[in-house]
Amino acid sequence: MNIQELIANAQKELDSAPLQHHAHTDESFEHCLKCTACTAVCPVTKVNPFYPGPKQSGPDGERLRLKSADFYDEALKYCLNCKRCEVACPSDVKIGDIIVRARNKHIDRQHKSAVHKLRDAILSNTDIMGSLNTPLAPIVNTITGLKATKFLLEKTIGVSKHRQLPKYAFGTFRNWYLKKMAAEQAKYNHKIAYYHGCYVNYNNPQLGKELIDVFNALDIGVVLLEKEKCCGLPLMVNSFPERAKKIAQFNTDYIEKMVDENGLDVIGEASSCTLNLRDEYHHILGIDNVKVRPHIHMVTPYLFKLFEQGKKLPLKPLKLRVAYHTACHVEKAGWAPYTLEVLKQIPELEIVMLPSQCCGIAGTYGFKAENYEKSQAIGKNLFENINAGGFDYVVSECQTCKWQIDMSSNVTCVHPITLLAMSLAR
Repeated sequence: MNIQELIANAQKELDSAPLQHHAHTDESFEHCLKCTACTAVCPVTKVNPFYPGPKQSGPDGERLRLKSADFYDEALKYCLNCKRCEVACPSDVKIGDIIVRARNKHIDRQHKSAVHKLRDAILSNTDIMGSLNTPLAPIVNTITGLKATKFLLEKTIGVSKHRQLPKYAFGTFRNWYLKKMAAEQAKYNHKIAYYHGCYVNYNNPQLGKELIDVFNALDIGVVLLEKEKCCGLPLMVNSFPERAKKIAQFNTDYIEKMVDENGLDVIGEASSCTLNLRDEYHHILGIDNVKVRPHIHMVTPYLFKLFEQGKKLPLKPLKLRVAYHTACHVEKAGWAPYTLEVLKQIPELEIVMLPSQCCGIAGTYGFKAENYEKSQAIGKNLFENINAGGFDYVVSECQTCKWQIDMSSNVTCVHPITLLAMSLAR
């Protein structure tokens, strides 16, 4: 069975599930003051003269697109969905959301080749690719690491030859958990539910194990949702909105089941996934998640709350100098101060906060051959700061930022949970 057949089968599976439709309107563009604060902070406008900027693509363009679809500008594809425009906007205009919704609404106006559609489908369907590749991880990782493979991928489907594709784990986190940890975690009186996402499940199960170690050290058990899928963000930003909606409804239903039946909060460790589950399902896809939204939490703010309530981790000193990179969606959600306070619990850890900026990879965006040079130009200052800082590690809550920093600097990027796990006194 080839990849196109696998994607088609996955689509049929999702199409067979009922989808709840909820009307969603966003008239925040009417509040735009035309101050161009959004354009001033946009990482793309600095390196790409063909992108008109978030003001013109977002609120200005939306006024025109509502009059006629003929006003759709294909340059909207250059938007990273970093949301730094939304952070800068004094009027709380949801500029990034407006742009993503416009792209998903006007798919027929996009001149995307069949090859690039296939490329984007492969990059976006993380569960399919993970299920295919984890059983053969040693072989797959070797093959995708070859220069010949990278050259072939660029020439055929347009994945940049300069990128190292993420390595797959040999076996999934979920299978490991169900075999080794489920019974033990159920014994705890206090528990949280963990949305592990595709990155931990297929690429980095060790991070999920570290998260369990940290919560267990607080006498809190970690259980999994009965079922979950990729959060759907890659599908959403690559113009597969119907599939993204079905996945969003699927995840929301199982989160709601966990909340209703067990009364547990749902914790994510990946910043973009957690923001997507909590906010974007409604803002962009129109999913009614008002019931579960208060129960969805990013791990570091959740840990900060536990520490404020008197919980303490048994931490030993870590004599390390680390740089903290504020990922774009962390900046949008306001989670960075909580992460920094949590890391300050580690004795003797020196933390240097890097200037907040986009690293340039933006999920699948930076893996596309046509975006590679601009992606690297966006992150250039960040990489220079990292290389010049004498750091032992860079810290970020975003897995794609980790990939970019690992590929583009001389320092390894780790998750805050990894540092906490390293510091646990065992």
